[in-house]
Amino acid sequence: MNVKNLILSSLLMSLAHASEPMSPVDPSAYKEPVRVACIGDSITQGVGAANGKSYPAQLQDLLGKSWVVGNFGVSGRTLLKKGDFPYWKEKAYQNALTYKPDVVIIMLGTNDTKPQNWKHEAEFVADYRELVKSFQTLESKPRVYVCRPCPVPEPGNFGINETNAKEEIKRIDALATEMKLGLIDMHAALADNPKFLPDRVHPNTEGAGEMAKAAFAVLTGKPAPAPAP
Repeated sequence: MNVKNLILSSLLMSLAHASEPMSPVDPSAYKEPVRVACIGDSITQGVGAANGKSYPAQLQDLLGKSWVVGNFGVSGRTLLKKGDFPYWKEKAYQNALTYKPDVVIIMLGTNDTKPQNWKHEAEFVADYRELVKSFQTLESKPRVYVCRPCPVPEPGNFGINETNAKEEIKRIDALATEMKLGLIDMHAALADNPKFLPDRVHPNTEGAGEMAKAAFAVLTGKPAPAPAP
């Protein structure tokens, strides 16, 4: 193999390694139940789903007693520091840090697609990277997973739109590769099923359930169990 081919081969191997999915979480490796912090906006908080049926609540049901899932979602919040309502300023963010999570699931970006926020889109990746690092530097050294945002059926709502959500997905995917983060595809979980998004933004109870299944599969490496009859 000549030098050129050797360099190309090494580069391809490096890229392949960087794109590998994160290995499943093994609860038996932890002395206490695995602590999961779900970071997000109204979708994480549970707006649109029945009371007690947010995706983090349904994820808790799927994972069982070896896990403890905390919901740190705040309605209307943005990832962007210059957004109209930055998540960074919320008490929920500080609570998530002091929660000492073993696993962090970040799903922010939906409100950033609004025109008044998207004008700061050039700072999206830098702000996202900083948010990830704020958790990675915790003493608990959590695994960090980022989420592709939920789909936004046309024509969208509240200024939230699919065009900018798809642009975010490109940047989130690249960031996941760069920082070796886990990736949960909430977009695919609800794609082509507008019935899950009756107001074209917020998943209903069934939609939140599909999100919980997507997160469960990535965290555990197993398909979500079928619901009890």
